[in-house]
Amino acid sequence: MSHIVVIGAGQAGASLVMRLRNGGFDGQITLIGAEPVPPYQRPPLSKTYLTGEMALERLFLRPEAFYGEHGITLKLGHAVDAIDRDAKTVSVNGEVIAYDHLVLTTGSEPRRLPASIGGDLAGVHVVRTLADVDGMAPDFTEGARALIVGGGYIGLEAASVASKLGVKVTLVEMADRILQRVAAPETSDYFRALHRAHGVDIREGIGLDRLLGEDHVSGARLSDGTELEVDFVIVGVGVTPGHALAEAAGLILNNGIEVDAQGRTSDPSIWAAGDCASFPYKGARIRLESVQNAIDQAECVADNLLGAQKDYVPQPWFWSDQYDVKLQIAGLNSGYDHIVTRKGEGDTVSFWYYKGDTLLAVDAMNDPRNYMIGKRLIEAGKSPAPDVIANPDTDMKALLKA
Repeated sequence: MSHIVVIGAGQAGASLVMRLRNGGFDGQITLIGAEPVPPYQRPPLSKTYLTGEMALERLFLRPEAFYGEHGITLKLGHAVDAIDRDAKTVSVNGEVIAYDHLVLTTGSEPRRLPASIGGDLAGVHVVRTLADVDGMAPDFTEGARALIVGGGYIGLEAASVASKLGVKVTLVEMADRILQRVAAPETSDYFRALHRAHGVDIREGIGLDRLLGEDHVSGARLSDGTELEVDFVIVGVGVTPGHALAEAAGLILNNGIEVDAQGRTSDPSIWAAGDCASFPYKGARIRLESVQNAIDQAECVADNLLGAQKDYVPQPWFWSDQYDVKLQIAGLNSGYDHIVTRKGEGDTVSFWYYKGDTLLAVDAMNDPRNYMIGKRLIEAGKSPAPDVIANPDTDMKALLKA
């Protein structure tokens, strides 16, 4: 009987094993996770779970009993020690497990501040796991002073929650503007104004020199010489792909674990999906960090394990919740050369990314209708003229039929 072993019990790993069973796979499935809890949703961790609006059990993608009921062996609480490609085994907590096919859904790891600048002080947090959020939750008390390092989506979402809970927030971003790596200046301007309206002190073009304190962080010295008193710090300076196991096993890496269009690594018995995997896309190689990609790519790999032989073609979409604003993003904006703004009713607005005459992506703030229209246009390969998008009288829905 064939045995598929999956390392990484996050969104991608859970999606893959469920797809295998739903697709009729009747062999053995083992899902291995380093955390002591079954697979769970990550996006609510730093939002509704941190604020107490979502109970722990609601985070779980499926109740733990679900996996046993579907013949899926869960091994939780221990990281895999090594992969032996010649023997086709993995070692975990002293146990050696043989596989016919191995899938790596090992996700990504948050970048941490170096110990040399105080990154190992108590009260310095990253946002990734349930344990991370449980560890920081007691610090979110009214009147506490927080420093957030990094003005990407993780940092801004943390600032939103902290501010709502009465924390005094200072956010520093080394780049010239928040969201510089991922969004247009128009989107940066929108969210800068939003956060400042909620009392967040955003400082752009300023980095962190070092954190201050003996055992617990008590302050920070910024790159401009300013010193702040702080009670805790949240670090949101990006992630790195979780490829340590793959590297130790000698698999080819390329901004993550290199896979072909169907999800195979350089070893034909080993596959990868989700944040950890880089794959071919439109003549380049990309790696996507999103729930949508974790689910879709994992399901594609599961189908290919069942013999589908289909290429993974992403239809990227993302979202971010900050205060009462829902940002929805469709497409990939890499290479854009101009932005078209479409204003809606009230505070709704969308920014449309073009490269020449080609529509690449849409950022929509509290504008789900135009987000969905933009998403469908991009997926269909349709690019309305920029002046048509900008015209407030345009019947946007009609563009889908054009």
